[in-house]
Amino acid sequence: MLRGTAPGAGTEDLLRRHAPQVLGALVRRYGHFDAAEDAVQEALLAAARQWPEQGVPDNPRGWLIRVASRRLTDQLRADQARRRREEDAALLTPRDAFTAPPPGESRAPSDDDTLTLLFLCCHPALPPAGQVALTLRAVGGLTTAEIARAHLLPEATMGQRISRAKARLKGATFRQPGPEDRDARLAAVLQVLYLIFNEGYTATSGEALHRADLAREAIRLTRSVRLLLPRDGAVTGLLALMLLTEARSAARTGRHGELIPLDEQDRALWDRRAIAEGTALVEEALRQGPAGPYQLQAAIAALHDEARSADATDWPQILALYDVLVGRAPEPMAELGRVVAYAMVHGPQAGLGELAALEGRLRGHHRLDAVRAHLLERAGDTQGALAAYRLAAKGTLSRPEARYLQMRAARLLP
Repeated sequence: MLRGTAPGAGTEDLLRRHAPQVLGALVRRYGHFDAAEDAVQEALLAAARQWPEQGVPDNPRGWLIRVASRRLTDQLRADQARRRREEDAALLTPRDAFTAPPPGESRAPSDDDTLTLLFLCCHPALPPAGQVALTLRAVGGLTTAEIARAHLLPEATMGQRISRAKARLKGATFRQPGPEDRDARLAAVLQVLYLIFNEGYTATSGEALHRADLAREAIRLTRSVRLLLPRDGAVTGLLALMLLTEARSAARTGRHGELIPLDEQDRALWDRRAIAEGTALVEEALRQGPAGPYQLQAAIAALHDEARSADATDWPQILALYDVLVGRAPEPMAELGRVVAYAMVHGPQAGLGELAALEGRLRGHHRLDAVRAHLLERAGDTQGALAAYRLAAKGTLSRPEARYLQMRAARLLP
């Protein structure tokens, strides 16, 4: 989060929590996303140097806003030679009253700024990759190098992606969307957070199966959104889904990094605390309104996590939830999940019949081939399963997934 410093863990956590609020406050007041971000970084560096020696101020957010505002206006005054800078100079001088509310005040304007900043980073003018990168940079506080490493890209490439995203947002109004498009914009925010989590939980490429830093960051950001929107069922459901899914992460890989499927995992390694929190959130989410995709997926994850063993899994109930999910939000991975549940209830041959209906839309996707291989193996078609496992292994960019699929194929050889 902080460039060029290593503050203590307590100070780091405090700065990480306040950084998006401070950035949101500056962008709301002044605009100039790039310059505001640089000013916030300078304020964070100053705090990292001063607070461990002088103590944390009573109002840390107000301190950061005040210091960042001064740095920003100093920089803007120094750039007066640029177009319109002279006309803007008077407007960009902060008033002494521009401070954050006292500590402990609920629903402070700068809390709203965090959500507004998320809406801005997930602006519809940006492509999904730009939304994810800018959210991790501006709201998550990750450095460009950290984001590049997480996405297995050169730092220069990621820097260009973030710069292009900022350029597209130049002139965009810093405000929360109105009632007419708020739901759609919030849906984009949640989708970006879900994409970040999924990339962390199951990396789509590279040597690592699990990128814990990305998964944790997605959970942290989703917790922040829920603090601002505690009664939104989709937000609550998404947080529940992340917690219930991440709770199994310690059991997903073996000693050598190999993938371990759900039905073979050591459930003693699952995080029971996260499961308890996630299950409670599922129940809360389902009371907060009509069940959407995140609530339904979280309910499915809860049924998996609550089963004492793979054999004790309530597959009929899971299939019923998948039927509702696919009916409301047809999506390839949900449809494949439903096929697996259908096969567990009605048998592998019935599952293969359901899978055939997806061939046209998902042909060539390695997950389709992996599900087919699994069902063919259960049905006793060894040669068909062997070919499907090999095809799936060729189709994935994830090395751990490829090794797992190759291992399944090897087990079928004479």
